[in-house]
Amino acid sequence: MAGHNKWSKIKRQKEKTDGQKSKIFGKMVKLISVEAKKAGGNISSPGLKAAIEKAKSMNVPNDNIERAIKKSAESKEMEMVVYEAYGPGGCAMIIEALTDAKNRANQEIKTILAKHDCAMAGVGAASWAFTHNIGEEWIPTSTVPLSEEDGEKLSKLIDELEENDEVNDVYTNAE
Repeated sequence: MAGHNKWSKIKRQKEKTDGQKSKIFGKMVKLISVEAKKAGGNISSPGLKAAIEKAKSMNVPNDNIERAIKKSAESKEMEMVVYEAYGPGGCAMIIEALTDAKNRANQEIKTILAKHDCAMAGVGAASWAFTHNIGEEWIPTSTVPLSEEDGEKLSKLIDELEENDEVNDVYTNAE
C-alpha cells in the first residue's frame, strides 16, 4: 500500500506552490533591497514604500521585508535595469530586471527573446508606447491587437521571462 497516505497526495502540489512562493519572495526582497539602498534606509521614501506595499500584496512576511531593509546596507550593489523589446505581432515590451551583473542579465534576456523569435530594441524604441512614473507600473498609451497565435506566443514568452531570477516585471502594450 505504498503511496496511499495523505502526505504522498499533497507532496507534489506543495513542492510546486512552495517553489513559486520562494521565487516571488526572492524577487520582492531584491526589489526592497534596491529601493532601501537608494533611500538610505529611509522608510518614508516613496520608492521604498511602493516596494514594501507590492511585497505585502504578494504576502511576503514582514520578517523578510525588515531583513531585506537591514541587509541592504551591507549587500552587493543591485540595480534596476530596464530593457525594451518587440514581441510577437509587433507589440512593445518593457522588461524590468533587478541584477548585480548587467551583462549577465542582458545576455539571459537576449537568449530568451531570441528563442521566441523576438529581439531587444534600442532605448526609446518601445518605451514611447508607455507612460511611467517612478515606483509605478508602465501603462500602455496605445495598444496593439494580437492574433490568437501571437497571443499564445506572447504568453509563453512572458512566462519564460518571469521565470528568470533577474527579471522583476514584464509589461506589454498588447490588447
